[in-house]
Amino acid sequence: MELTPNIGFISLGCPKNLVDSERILTELRTEGYNIIPSYEGADLVIVNTCGFIDSAVQESLESIGEALEANGKVIVTGCLGAKENQIREVHPKVLEITGPHSYEAVMSHVHKYAPKPEYNPYVSLVPKQGVKLTPKHYAYLKISEGCDHRCTFCIIPSMRGDLDSRSIVQVLDEAKRLVDAGVKEILVVSQDTSAYGLDKKKENKTKTVFWNGMPIKNDLFTLCEKLGSLGVWVRLHYVYPYPHVDNLIPLMAEGKILPYLDIPLQHASPKILKAMKRPGSIERTLERIKKWREICPDLTLRSTFIVGFPGETEEDFQLLLDFLKEAQLDRVGCFKFSPVDGAVATDMEDQVSEEVKEERYHRFMQLQQEISAARLQQKVGKQLDVIVDEITEEGIIGRSIADAPEIDGLVYIDNVSNSLISVGQIINVNIIHADDYDLWGTC
Repeated sequence: MELTPNIGFISLGCPKNLVDSERILTELRTEGYNIIPSYEGADLVIVNTCGFIDSAVQESLESIGEALEANGKVIVTGCLGAKENQIREVHPKVLEITGPHSYEAVMSHVHKYAPKPEYNPYVSLVPKQGVKLTPKHYAYLKISEGCDHRCTFCIIPSMRGDLDSRSIVQVLDEAKRLVDAGVKEILVVSQDTSAYGLDKKKENKTKTVFWNGMPIKNDLFTLCEKLGSLGVWVRLHYVYPYPHVDNLIPLMAEGKILPYLDIPLQHASPKILKAMKRPGSIERTLERIKKWREICPDLTLRSTFIVGFPGETEEDFQLLLDFLKEAQLDRVGCFKFSPVDGAVATDMEDQVSEEVKEERYHRFMQLQQEISAARLQQKVGKQLDVIVDEITEEGIIGRSIADAPEIDGLVYIDNVSNSLISVGQIINVNIIHADDYDLWGTC
């Protein structure tokens, strides 16, 4: 009997890339391959790359080089794979290169260099929900590929293509499998979550479909409504601020999905937003935020912004700071503009110096730190539902409904009641202290 081939796997980049990795790993396990956590002993190594910004490209190239040096037999896939020449210039010995979500091509290359086992002892061991790289109690659910926007700082459409929404039946079936497997929190991801289904509408493919014997529409509202009926936390990420997002706020107020919106606003200067090819009505955005909070007072708003975009003046930056003060966002990430090969903004005039970017970044973060700290102080003395991520000798570490894994804050809990608590459990916590980003409590 031939030995089962060993496959090493490296997954880089965002949660959307993580989902791609999970799908490839599931295919590998289904076909009988053995997945190992090291280069040593691997018959082949797959590197799923990120290529969004220069630092991610560098990390991907370094990981490819490390795999080549340690093993020598490497297949590359993912976003950076869309730029094959760039990889070949640095690492000409890579066996094969494919772009993102090229599952069939990846498996074809695997078969070429590590033939599929004739005897498959692993079929019965592959869980119905597939192989997951996240803890058992939460999972990412990707609802579409690609993006129809052409933001001037971004090259994702050139890597992942235009918007391609998955069937709502497919998405809900996957979500149901995750819940049946014990997942307590579903994190909905895509390049543009709020555009879900709009491409099918343009193609006149939005006719009613059936799920669990019931007729449903293939749109975002219906998807959120049905996900909310599964009895687990449902968290939305990467929500572009379309007007129909307003329709989701009542679902949050009713507790059907988490009162959490991750909206990458990117800037607040109309001039810069226009240069970015992003929506430019900040006054309208502030009005909507106010209305959202009236409907759902517990709403948590997360966003990301770019400082130092080409042409950004001190006046433009001050408009951004003024917006932060007015909007009082709960969670905010900030990035210094990074030139990306192929992005329109890379070749724009009036590039901002690295010194100015750095100075503005720190001013931005100092202001937002004060805002975040003040908003967290409002939670002291309250009781919050918290999902348990980890149990250590020091205590329990979890997240509230306001906290997405890895990007937001944590809740540190002292189990004074000595209750039997397990990872993935949702518990009620009395909040007794807050700092700039995290909370402390007892149960």
